[in-house]
Amino acid sequence: MPGISELLKIFNLDPQNFSVLSLVWQIIKGWWWLPLPFILFSVFKFQYLFFIRKRWDAKIEKILLEIKLPKEVLKPIKAMEYVFAGFHGIHDPTNLREKWIDGQFQLALSLEIVSIDGEPHFFIRTPVPFRRHIESCIYSQYQEAEISLVDDYTKYVPQDIPKKGWDLWGADMITTNENCYPIKTYQQFDEGKEAKEEKRIDPLSQLLEGMSTLRPGEQLWFQIIAKPIIDEIPWTKKGKEIVDKLVRRPAAKVPRPIVQEAAEVLIFGPTPAAPEQKELIPPEMKLTPGERIIVSAIEEKIGKFAFDCNIRFVYLGKEEVFFRPNIRIPFGYFKALSTLNLNGLRPLRSTMTKIMWFLKGRRLFLRKRRMFRYYQKRWIPFFPRGGGTYVLNIEELATLFHFPGRTVAPAPTISRVEAKRSEPPPGLPVE
Repeated sequence: MPGISELLKIFNLDPQNFSVLSLVWQIIKGWWWLPLPFILFSVFKFQYLFFIRKRWDAKIEKILLEIKLPKEVLKPIKAMEYVFAGFHGIHDPTNLREKWIDGQFQLALSLEIVSIDGEPHFFIRTPVPFRRHIESCIYSQYQEAEISLVDDYTKYVPQDIPKKGWDLWGADMITTNENCYPIKTYQQFDEGKEAKEEKRIDPLSQLLEGMSTLRPGEQLWFQIIAKPIIDEIPWTKKGKEIVDKLVRRPAAKVPRPIVQEAAEVLIFGPTPAAPEQKELIPPEMKLTPGERIIVSAIEEKIGKFAFDCNIRFVYLGKEEVFFRPNIRIPFGYFKALSTLNLNGLRPLRSTMTKIMWFLKGRRLFLRKRRMFRYYQKRWIPFFPRGGGTYVLNIEELATLFHFPGRTVAPAPTISRVEAKRSEPPPGLPVE
């Protein structure tokens, strides 16, 4: 290792006027660039991935499919679970070349319920390669539904909203608890106990009835961005840890290295084995009724396929008919699906189009413009960065987005297929 005199010669310092500060300054001046690659690596990685992913995504055409509901839907909501289980099959794991050279990533679906002038519609926005798969999953459970390719409804309003004559209010939703806790699903609405449609309690009917009350010039957009989760270890592991803690299950002992055990025996002598204590009542039997519900709900959620999701809604309309209390329509729906002991949905304040009165003006305008653009592009809340998403399994998604029958959701303005489809007769000549 060089001494002080050698360092002084390297940095051309005068030994007569030597000081530690001058030495430090010379080192910084000569080698300031050395830590930059380590500091800027994460920034470069993010920018590189964003560039190649944007380039690859631009090549994938997206389309909007409208689903016209059958006149009568006699199947239970659980049928929609099987549809979403099929949707989960669109996942496509990437290898190293596809990820780092081609820029491929997992594409998402957008599930949308939209009221235009008081008429609710059901849409699914999907990449073109997934169209046949999406249609086959829906037809497998809802044979009488009608699926058609339509134009994007977001293009038929002014693209510079908010503007004079039009206003907007919107928010992204976030969960109130960990991903492993479920929201309230259709199973808790007694739907499974009644087979007949007229006795069902449909959680979606509240949203659809509110949407049907909108007047001409008003629109309410409800959107769920759902991306299949391939690696389910992080959030399922958290759920198992919470369950183990609630049922007071002893943690698995991590074996110590053999060398450490041998050293402890040589130094301290053999450790006497602790007497095994057996409890007369198992820990599982000591759970309170509330704890038992939580354990059962977590175990049921982590046992089903799941999606990485984001939920948002936008209420917009012409200024002469814009009625701000209508934002309570989706909020009331989210309240019905929330519980205090498990999980729920609340607005993400950083994206709400609501700001303190002394900060209004340009900032509120930009937040509204951003909400409209993110909805139209179907981007997650903090795009291009991650965050703001959460895990919903197929049961929760089926609760939020399904096709209700006319009896349980009697909104008269819902577009339905009045005539049944039938197959062509056998032996029909074809060219």
